[in-house]
Amino acid sequence: MRLARTFCLVLLAVLACAAPAAAADDVLVLGKDGRVRERDDRFLRSTAMVKPRARAVATVARKKKRRTVIGELKRLRDAGRITPEDYALRRATYEDVKRRARRFSGVRRTQMDAVIRTVEDIAARRQLIPSRLAPLWLTLERNLEWWNEGPLLSSGRRVEFQGSELVWQYYPGQGLQLQMLGNFGKLNGLWGGRENARLAAMLDELLALAAERAGGLAWEYYFAFGGGRAPWVSGLAQGTAVQALARAATRLKRQADVLPVAQRALAVFEAPTPQGVRVPAEHGDHYAIYSFAPKLRVLNGFIQSLVGLHDYARLSGDPRGRTLFEKAEPEARAEVPTYDTGAWSLYSRGSSTHESTLGYHDLLTGFLDGLCKRTDREVYCTTAANFVTYKSQPPEVTVTPRRLRGGKPGRVAFELSKISSVNLRITRGSKVVESRPFGAVGYGKRTFGWDVPRRRGDYTVELAVRDLAGNDATARAVVTVLKPKRKSRP
Repeated sequence: MRLARTFCLVLLAVLACAAPAAAADDVLVLGKDGRVRERDDRFLRSTAMVKPRARAVATVARKKKRRTVIGELKRLRDAGRITPEDYALRRATYEDVKRRARRFSGVRRTQMDAVIRTVEDIAARRQLIPSRLAPLWLTLERNLEWWNEGPLLSSGRRVEFQGSELVWQYYPGQGLQLQMLGNFGKLNGLWGGRENARLAAMLDELLALAAERAGGLAWEYYFAFGGGRAPWVSGLAQGTAVQALARAATRLKRQADVLPVAQRALAVFEAPTPQGVRVPAEHGDHYAIYSFAPKLRVLNGFIQSLVGLHDYARLSGDPRGRTLFEKAEPEARAEVPTYDTGAWSLYSRGSSTHESTLGYHDLLTGFLDGLCKRTDREVYCTTAANFVTYKSQPPEVTVTPRRLRGGKPGRVAFELSKISSVNLRITRGSKVVESRPFGAVGYGKRTFGWDVPRRRGDYTVELAVRDLAGNDATARAVVTVLKPKRKSRP
């Protein structure tokens, strides 16, 4: 498959904690008649999202009187930040959701309680600002609707509601949540498919969900993730947002009302974490995939944020977008080679270092190819080509011969060139002494433990490995087991 085609497909990726069991483009749709139907939505794709290492999150102090949702709504009303009519409507909806949620039980009650607690927590930290009311109240209402009428869901399942283009995803223990990357990926898909009526409808839905943040606008995430507390933002999602908005505005000839919104969305790239996603680095700015995890460097998120800024600047003619691209692109040039292991790609560096899954390897390849085509920089083109080559190359594996004392626990060293599933087989002559799988093992120097038999002699250690793309390799080495030491007499 050509890189350009790969890029077009992966650009529609949907942010998720776990990949759904259903096909990537399957979605459950709750109809206005209360019936749920499965639909093949060709504009949806899925990827998994790796959680950063969780950090301790401070809880709201209990000694002081806790701010409440209704109290904060009153404060906004009294300050003239929302109208009395809006106050009355929001309060009535919130109280109705809480009242009806108490009738649920089991999993349905757990999910409703979770989304209600999120709103309460945001209010307790005095972060319930007027622009967040629309996405938060929509989340409350959609969860109430689904858990009242819809079926139980598997982790990561995506759903939609009849009459709306918005994509929701199920996070166990946190209910249905808006997927902002997935939604703007779908907006890009509708643009690419020239579905202009649906494009216009979804555009209007998304514009209404922008929240004030960092002196501008952002499409926030309203659930806890990897130690991050709602609300948080993603450079990957925000970059895709400005790209999709500029494309939709151009296609629909709505530059006058859409591009000013997209321009305000640039503020997240100018503000440092945790309000924004800017992380000063050696060669320029890095744009963080999670605003709450500045030390975590995820290359696919950084590269796509640059692609999005590049496309926004080209379509809008806005020098501010071009400046943000140019402030970060030199840092990307410096970072990209460090994600090439020589046999596979890394997903992340910094606070945690992981090799890419197959899906993320393809995703990063497509994003790099996109940046290659836009900038003609050799580092992006060469690295993308390397990553394509690595998919057809078998892993390299070696086992280190050694001598171990019989009857004692020992360790055998081996080395892998890239992440692979590993199966161990130890034989003595024609007899199989031990056989077991290790599952997925990352690249580098590794060891495994072995309860060494008491019988001395030569044992053949064989490792059969298969990389994520299905390429196989095998390595063998002889481990000499020495005669056990005699136990000393007392």
